[in-house]
Amino acid sequence: MTDQSRPYRMKRRADSQQQTHLRITESAVALHGTLGPSRTSMTAVARHAGVRRSTLYRHFPDEAALFEACTAHWAAANPPPDLAAWSTVDDPDERLTAALAELYAFYGRTEAMLENLFRDEATLPIVAERFAAFRGYLTAARDTLMTGRKLRGSVKPRTRAAVAHAIAFSSWKSLVREQGLDDVTAVELMSALVAAAVSQ
Repeated sequence: MTDQSRPYRMKRRADSQQQTHLRITESAVALHGTLGPSRTSMTAVARHAGVRRSTLYRHFPDEAALFEACTAHWAAANPPPDLAAWSTVDDPDERLTAALAELYAFYGRTEAMLENLFRDEATLPIVAERFAAFRGYLTAARDTLMTGRKLRGSVKPRTRAAVAHAIAFSSWKSLVREQGLDDVTAVELMSALVAAAVSQ
């Protein structure tokens, strides 16, 4: 090999390393979405990716590093609805209906992963730590949907609770998966719940 071929060989090696890194990350995402983080071992990820454990540990020295890469990769491919776009809708009821439609569609697309993350959040500190960002998103979503509502006295906490309930993943799952409603009907029902909370 000549010195002129060295840059090409180095680039090819770097490309191969990037492909391996991505394959391992995608394998972790796939297993977290099916088995869940608590049931996914480093050995299982290596096997799924078709690499040796030693190769996996060269790319990810521990589970925390792998989980961080997995989280970032999945989040980039599955962004939640844009809260800033919701804020452009002045009428609170219209904003809620539009937001729930987008959020429930997001839940439908990401159900398997969210189900596993909510389950493992209570038992795996690393899941709770990384999942805190989504918890923060839901809090910000609730606050965005509360903006502009006329609240008096004891109505305020009741309305806030109704909005928080309406946007919860567990509420969507109960209505759509367990009770068999479609998203449109579920949105209508939760919008009616919030309206009732406001009026009382």
